[in-house]
Amino acid sequence: MNPAPRTLDATYRARAIPLGTARYWSWLFADAAARPPLLGIHALLAEWNALMDPATESSAARIKMAWWQEEIRRLIAGTAVHPICVYLLSMPRAGEVDLAPLTAAIDAVIAESDGVPLERGSDLEPHAAALRAGPLMVASRLAAAGLEEASLQKCARKLAVGDFLARSARDYRREARIGRVPFAVDELLTAGIDNADLCAAQPSEQLEQYLLKLRGRARQSYEAALQALPAGSGAALRHLLILAALGLKQLQRPPGSLESPRLQDMLLAWVTARRAHG
Repeated sequence: MNPAPRTLDATYRARAIPLGTARYWSWLFADAAARPPLLGIHALLAEWNALMDPATESSAARIKMAWWQEEIRRLIAGTAVHPICVYLLSMPRAGEVDLAPLTAAIDAVIAESDGVPLERGSDLEPHAAALRAGPLMVASRLAAAGLEEASLQKCARKLAVGDFLARSARDYRREARIGRVPFAVDELLTAGIDNADLCAAQPSEQLEQYLLKLRGRARQSYEAALQALPAGSGAALRHLLILAALGLKQLQRPPGSLESPRLQDMLLAWVTARRAHG
């Protein structure tokens, strides 16, 4: 019998799945076998997201990201030292699952922090997939063997693109004010959008139209993620479907809404999990 996974420190756990967030609901209603690896991957991504936050001092963030690159190499070699990575190595299937996608993920984090991760629109899906789909697929594979890989990859990649587009459209101004451009440079040039537009308190007409298109693409990506798993086959991967359903709902919520959506989000997560059983 495989040993049970280690426990994860409460501080990492709280950052990984804050109460009432999409990450929390996707974890809570996930298949039981998926919860430990999901917790570990969400914890890892939470540490990296903190380093990407514009409020984090850039030179300190770069030093920590370089350390994380080394730590992911140690994780793949089975010699990790960080508590989150040690926790991931304690998963019963850790020796059977390829952890290399986490290398691409930390490289994508560094590309984001460098300021211009997307030179061309065609870079968006590979970047989003590296940043988010890869880690989520690692969590799914740590949870169960025999997954339908084509459906898993399509669902995770479409979810990742939706999340990236929704986040970019929501947070672009905060990023731009510290010199980061979350949008594809070639698309901005074609649309006639410059740096001043990205930093302005109110978006220009060109930027407003561009943001509208991005949100439309995000919606299509979330919907594609929800359709990616064959009916009745998504029970083991319902955590991905919950993230997509909640991402789509958040996208449709009015900007600046004061609505308290916790109960509605919980119900949507529960209904999505039930539907995944077919």
